[in-house]
Amino acid sequence: MEGAAAAAPAAPLLMTPLKLRDLELKGRVMISPMCTYSAHEGVMDDFHLVHLGRFALGGAALVMVEATAVSGVGRITHGCAGLWDDGQIAPLKRICDLLHRFGAAAGVQLSHAGFKAASQRPWEGGLGLTEQDLEARGEGPWDPLSVTFAPFDVGWPPPAAMTIADIQAVVGEFAAAARRADAAGVDVIELHCAHGYLLHSFLSPLANSRDDAYGGEIEGRMRFPLEVVSAVRVVWPAGKPLFVRISSVDGIDVGWSIEDSITFCTRLKALGVDVIDCSSGGMKLPSQQSFVWRGPGFHVPFAERVRQEVGIPTVAVGLITEPAQAEAVLAEGKADIVAIAREALFDPNWALKAELELAGAPAWSRWAEPFGWWLVRRSRQRRDAYSAPRPPAAP
Repeated sequence: MEGAAAAAPAAPLLMTPLKLRDLELKGRVMISPMCTYSAHEGVMDDFHLVHLGRFALGGAALVMVEATAVSGVGRITHGCAGLWDDGQIAPLKRICDLLHRFGAAAGVQLSHAGFKAASQRPWEGGLGLTEQDLEARGEGPWDPLSVTFAPFDVGWPPPAAMTIADIQAVVGEFAAAARRADAAGVDVIELHCAHGYLLHSFLSPLANSRDDAYGGEIEGRMRFPLEVVSAVRVVWPAGKPLFVRISSVDGIDVGWSIEDSITFCTRLKALGVDVIDCSSGGMKLPSQQSFVWRGPGFHVPFAERVRQEVGIPTVAVGLITEPAQAEAVLAEGKADIVAIAREALFDPNWALKAELELAGAPAWSRWAEPFGWWLVRRSRQRRDAYSAPRPPAAP
């Protein structure tokens, strides 16, 4: 109508709140769990506080703490974070308190490494630990637990095949870790059923050759992960959401398939899982088989299919680097949350800068006031400097 005030532009979907049970995320940007291999006996320290706190200051709505082992045997490396002991609660609580202070929800990914346990840090080689590692750094190998006796790959230690008693014990370890996460003030638990770690190794026919109730057809292979989910959901407060990260496929037309993921996620939803985080890969593939092509947004189609066919919120992850790209994932109904990983390591302010790019100057209101006001001034000064007429050239 002539003379009427123009309607305010809609807020970017990336900054639209999302209600999950009793938790309301302030936006849709999640920081993926990224292992830093920098804990000591599972205990996180000032490094983790600063590392994770900068993402909250940078505007992320949900900051997920790295893969956190439910037992010492379940660590990937000696440097992995853990929640197998009450002494590990207070350092995590300190991190959660800082994330909450700056408006981010705190998540933790609970994990058991299975046959990928007892390995070197990636920058030390990333293979199975040996006696040489013990001599060099005082970090020797331990005996992993896995779905069968088969090692992950050549050069990796052979694990012990889990007995029924072992399976029951690990279910209890996941539940106990969930209780500790609640005590630390964690808002979201994500269970790690991906990337070749223990729960995924039970799911995948590439690893699971058991002939008991925990192997065989998909119903048997899902049994142990579903038991873990059930046990965690029982002890995890009803008002707090539960995520599960899956490897949507093992590779291209090999092993675990997207159809298997649909079946699994349907069962997860029935058990009270709230969100599926859709990744892929992690298994050693047979010769001549290949992983999914890793281009921009390469996991988004999996998140879209799970969302549509299961009717459950999903997380899209995988080379999502640009704000417009992330916004389009949400606008097109392909996922409900966008997870940023290495791009956030490069730029911890990714979420805030995305809003500036998508919404313009009003987005400055989301920056933390102690430094936001400086940056607003800087922005104005830079704009004025670029628009000011240049002085005449010297004769």
